[in-house]
Amino acid sequence: MTPERFRAIVEAYGAEPRRWPASERADAQAWADRHRAEADALLAKQSSLDTWLESHLVAPPDHALYERVMASAPAASAAGSRKRGRPRFFWQRSPLWWSGAAIAGVGLAGGLAGAFAVSFFLVTGEPMHEASGPSMTTSFGGSSADWSGE
Repeated sequence: MTPERFRAIVEAYGAEPRRWPASERADAQAWADRHRAEADALLAKQSSLDTWLESHLVAPPDHALYERVMASAPAASAAGSRKRGRPRFFWQRSPLWWSGAAIAGVGLAGGLAGAFAVSFFLVTGEPMHEASGPSMTTSFGGSSADWSGE
């Protein structure tokens, strides 16, 4: 704990240690114990913040707010629509199902493409690259050595 960090904690959270971040509380208290004069001066200076924090009260919501929230809520739930006789199909009940199917389809397509590529090179018996070393060509054509002159 540095003096600057202790000062930042006290300025942000007040002089009461129970308001300090739990992850730094023990280190800050240990620093205050080792540097009692400096810590006491800073804590006394910040005691007004504690007074303000303790005096601040939040009024409970009034009944009008409750009524506005309830009025803005959806009128019917999914269970209510089934009670009225409207059938729901499996794709309407679980839109997450479609996402899972799409991910599984992409994975399956990738696996099949990889298996095809490997089997093609195993059947033809030709390696992908020459035995002399890796190829210096790119997918745009030409050799990558073409750029070495610049």
